[in-house]
Amino acid sequence: MADDPLSLTFAALADPTRRAVLARLAEGEATVNELAEPFDISLQAVSKHLKVLEAAGLISRGREAQYRPCHFEPAPLEAATDWIAGNQQIWTERFDQLDQHLRLLAKKKAKEKEP
Repeated sequence: MADDPLSLTFAALADPTRRAVLARLAEGEATVNELAEPFDISLQAVSKHLKVLEAAGLISRGREAQYRPCHFEPAPLEAATDWIAGNQQIWTERFDQLDQHLRLLAKKKAKEKEP
C-alpha cells in the first residue's frame, strides 16, 4: 500500500466494515466493544480494521484509565473530498466528449445503413 495520505484514506474506505465503523464514530466516540457490537466478526478482526483506519488518520484512540475511546478524525475525508471535487470537472468534460463522440459514430453508422 502506498504511504501517501490520500491512498491510505481510499484504501481504508474500500471496506464496508470500516465505512460502517466511521459512520458510527461520526455520531460520537466509542470503544472497540461498542464498535464490534453490530458485526458478526471477532474483536480481533475489528481491531485490525481500527488499525487500518488509524493508519489512515481517520480515527484516533484516547486513553482514560481502562477506557480507550475511538474518535472520528474528519481531515483525511476532507482531503479526499477536495481531491474528488477537483477532478470532477475533468471527468465530466471527458465523459461529455465521449458522449459526443459516441453520438457522432452512431450517426455515421446510421447513414452508412441508409440505401
